[in-house]
Amino acid sequence: MPATPVVDHLVVAASDLAHGVPALEEQLGVRLGAGGRHAGFGTHNALLGLGGSTYLELIAVDPDAPAPGRPRWFGLDDPAVRARLADGPRLLHWVARPAVLPPGPDDHGERLRLSRDALSWTLTVPADGEIPGGGLVPSLIAWDGAHPTDGIPDAGVRLERLVLVTPDAPALRRRLAGLGLSGCVTVADGPPLLRAEIRTPDGPVVLES
Repeated sequence: MPATPVVDHLVVAASDLAHGVPALEEQLGVRLGAGGRHAGFGTHNALLGLGGSTYLELIAVDPDAPAPGRPRWFGLDDPAVRARLADGPRLLHWVARPAVLPPGPDDHGERLRLSRDALSWTLTVPADGEIPGGGLVPSLIAWDGAHPTDGIPDAGVRLERLVLVTPDAPALRRRLAGLGLSGCVTVADGPPLLRAEIRTPDGPVVLES
């Protein structure tokens, strides 16, 4: 992948894929593509390209997988997160691809080497499974060659803007600037909120945390 800082993907979660996939497809007006299983975390996903090398991941606990030996990522074991998903899929988090993945450990989490099918990557994952910064501070990723968007059909959906709303906008701006990610997102003042503004073939759609 080019060494260009970018929003790698949005993490949208559901209580389960059986209900989450049709619900999100109805909201966006397009079909999601097949993803895969994450054996080490007991989850599985479906994918949607958002233009370029950015995509949306709809993730849920895999009911057919054994319980993992550590907390599931993206807070999926957290009762409060599970309660948020009871009414349907929700935007939980975002993952950034900095030009250079900084060494750890730090509060982004451990640097885990992971793989699925032909894909392999390094991702920051907190040991407790919680979402960094309540979803506003990105997880960081570096891919080894192949990228999920290489195999995702273009459904004509585009991420127009990702907005991070926080009571301490200057601090978040400084943090993102230190990672070279300032130009990838919009940071605004206000109560915590993650908002993705998406253009679909049927018009604009907003996903929120």
